[in-house]
Amino acid sequence: MTDRSPALRPEDLTRLFVERSNAGDAEGVALLYEEDAVMAYPPGRRTVGRAAIRELWEQVLEHRPRFEPEEPLPTLVCGDLALTSTPPGDGAGARAQVARRQPDGSWLRVLDQPEFVHPE
Repeated sequence: MTDRSPALRPEDLTRLFVERSNAGDAEGVALLYEEDAVMAYPPGRRTVGRAAIRELWEQVLEHRPRFEPEEPLPTLVCGDLALTSTPPGDGAGARAQVARRQPDGSWLRVLDQPEFVHPE
């Protein structure tokens, strides 16, 4: 089983996502999201809720994809909300997430836009 430590900073969510995905831990990936989180994935669709996100990642991780860490851009924080993003190396255009600080001080994703390609 992978490390299930909570994200103590918003930036930790991306690192934990990569580690848990590469370990094939769909449940661990889902635990990075609030219960009612929304993910804009697969492309053109939305996946709503932690349970649906877990089911999606179970299917994705069956194919054993390999995720590479991406250097995060500066995080914007406003109270208990944070906007995180990374410039992907795979040409996807942009990745952005909104995270919320939890009562215990940890962070979970609320909105996740893992891929966005600007129309040409």
